[in-house]
Amino acid sequence: MGGLTHGLQRAGVRVVAGIDSDPNCRFPYEANNKAAFVAEDVRDVTGASLRRLWNDGTTTLLAGCAPCQAFSTYGRRKGTVRPEEKWSLVAEFGRLVEDTQPDFVTMENVPQLPGHPVLTRFIQSLTGYRVWSDVVQCADYGIPQTRKRLVLLASRTGIVTLETARRLPGAPTVRNAIGHLPSLAAGESDAGDPMHSACSLTELNLRRIRASLPGGTWREWDESLLAACHRGKSGETFPSVYGRMEWDAPAPTITTQCFGYGNGRFGHPEQDRAISLREAAILQTFPGSYRFLRPGERPKFSTLGRLIGNAVPVRLGEAIGISLTRQVRRRRAA
Repeated sequence: MGGLTHGLQRAGVRVVAGIDSDPNCRFPYEANNKAAFVAEDVRDVTGASLRRLWNDGTTTLLAGCAPCQAFSTYGRRKGTVRPEEKWSLVAEFGRLVEDTQPDFVTMENVPQLPGHPVLTRFIQSLTGYRVWSDVVQCADYGIPQTRKRLVLLASRTGIVTLETARRLPGAPTVRNAIGHLPSLAAGESDAGDPMHSACSLTELNLRRIRASLPGGTWREWDESLLAACHRGKSGETFPSVYGRMEWDAPAPTITTQCFGYGNGRFGHPEQDRAISLREAAILQTFPGSYRFLRPGERPKFSTLGRLIGNAVPVRLGEAIGISLTRQVRRRRAA
């Protein structure tokens, strides 16, 4: 998809290639970034193939954002995560670091990873590196969502820490991010931007969203609007399901299902619909001009929702890039 690459390039890092096993990433990656897309499973990537991408004598970086499916609530509930897949991608990334020995390493991952043996083993494998890692709040970096992520930085030339969180011009709120976009009804698309498309809603869900207040919960609804999940004991712990966002606050974490009103607090603050794909991408700090579709192509909500929700927010990638380039300049000045 290119969120990390786009942010790194904004910070002045020359990215030569991005690797992903999902071919749906190819068009948006190559259409928006000055880098090649390699469609390959990381398990099949070799250190030798990566080294051939780097020019001799250059400062090298290996950046990864391996999904940790074992921490996915959905995956655990559906039983879709096989034991051998739980930690394999983090381990494979560690293998590639060991095989290539780049000057810098960075990894972005889920906030549940610290304290887990998989992260401990990965850090222990980084022999010869000074390692920094922490869980950061994305809103502190101008990203308009309450998304927490683990960021790890490793360097052979001294400790590198993520740049200090700083408030960028304009508060990171839903209003500042998407308040300028044209209004839509549920099921409509903007004629000028097919990515600004909203899922249709059933008559019952239209009644539910009309009864929902920004920042409110389903507990405020009339009894006739409650779903079966709300009536059960477990429903008490999910008050934000079927919720609306608030204009003057950050959005919740943008997930792979963010285009669906019933999948979280993904209702538009005032329009009776879930957020559009374009709005989700902007809340992930992709530029409004970022191209996800070929000319004439219609969006597939499930595919694009997955790509957008799994992406590294562009501004977080930029903060990582700024931190790394600062260390390079410091080393060259020494």
